[in-house]
Amino acid sequence: MNILFGVAFHDSETYCSQPPGDDYVRALLADPKTIVIVALAGLAVAGGLVAYELRKFERERSEIYIYDLAVAESFRRRGIASALLERLSAIAAERGACAVFVQADYVDEPAIALYEKFGIREEVLHFDIRPHSPLLMG
Repeated sequence: MNILFGVAFHDSETYCSQPPGDDYVRALLADPKTIVIVALAGLAVAGGLVAYELRKFERERSEIYIYDLAVAESFRRRGIASALLERLSAIAAERGACAVFVQADYVDEPAIALYEKFGIREEVLHFDIRPHSPLLMG
């Protein structure tokens, strides 16, 4: 699935250059807060979705954040992305999540069109805050 994401997002460096080890993948998939849905066409990965359940602080509830969603180019326009989103929506309902949310780049018109079929568009700003070591107090 990482190969699919690397190709779809034009970012093979991130998705394919340092694949996680088997123990890491097993632990990730065993985590109930990690949701992975794969669409197969025979043995080929036609599409995939990775999401995370985020427990909220203000109430006893959670939201589901879609981190990655892609469909292989040769399988697009067949409803696979919609099916992945429908399945995730059902999982969210089963878990009692109050929302499912996702980000899209302004230039990614197909993704925006897809997500607008499922939800309400919000204009927000996104910030990547890079982790760093705390300053050493001398």
